[in-house]
Amino acid sequence: MKRLLLVAALAVTHSAFAAPAAVAAAPTATEANALTNDDSKVAYSLGFVFGKNNAAAIENLDIEKFVAGFKDGYGGKQGLLSEDDIKKVLTDYKERRMAQAQEEFQKQGEENKTKGATFLAENAKKAGVITTSTGLQYEVLTEGTGKKPKATDNVEVHYEGKLTDGTVFDSSIARGQPAAFRLDQVIPGWTEGVQLMKEGGKTRFTIPANLAYGEMGAGTIPPNSVLIFEVELLKITKEEAGKAEVKKAKKK
Repeated sequence: MKRLLLVAALAVTHSAFAAPAAVAAAPTATEANALTNDDSKVAYSLGFVFGKNNAAAIENLDIEKFVAGFKDGYGGKQGLLSEDDIKKVLTDYKERRMAQAQEEFQKQGEENKTKGATFLAENAKKAGVITTSTGLQYEVLTEGTGKKPKATDNVEVHYEGKLTDGTVFDSSIARGQPAAFRLDQVIPGWTEGVQLMKEGGKTRFTIPANLAYGEMGAGTIPPNSVLIFEVELLKITKEEAGKAEVKKAKKK
């Protein structure tokens, strides 16, 4: 069990250093020299990783009380709170934080809903922007010369996705690798929009939240976000032969 706990503690070091850290004051020579042996370096490293990984999750942590509790628990001493009290304190804290997070999430969703409606109304007035019956907005940047895909087709595209403030949240162009997918297996705004394109064409889509990731958002995309995609349709490939044969077999 002790070995498993140590492995778990060491495993988090990767996530601790995955993102660039904020610029902090460099340690003094005296502070650095305090790490006199491997044991002291291990102890400091474990503490540093725990602190870094939990800085955002645990706000306003009383460091002195944390250290006091750690010393008592690690040293096998009688806690200032009973184990039942500790469980209740931590459960209440978790529930309180979850409620706060949910409240903030809902507030953000409502704000984005209002901002999104305003953005869509203004964007619809721009020259060259067409709004479909579903509310999808698109502007042809380069007219294609090839065929139009169907929802059951597989397509290969290059794209860049942005929030209305210009933040890029995804880009096949940045990755240097086109994306390939079946057109009816993506967000509704894509399914509808890409079918309006021809091979070789490039179009800018402004997608309402209800045709994208809705009130839940996804990953770094906040709730009720209007999304802007510039899409270049590189290639259309028909439904895979295997799936087509299965459908034919079902019809017999």
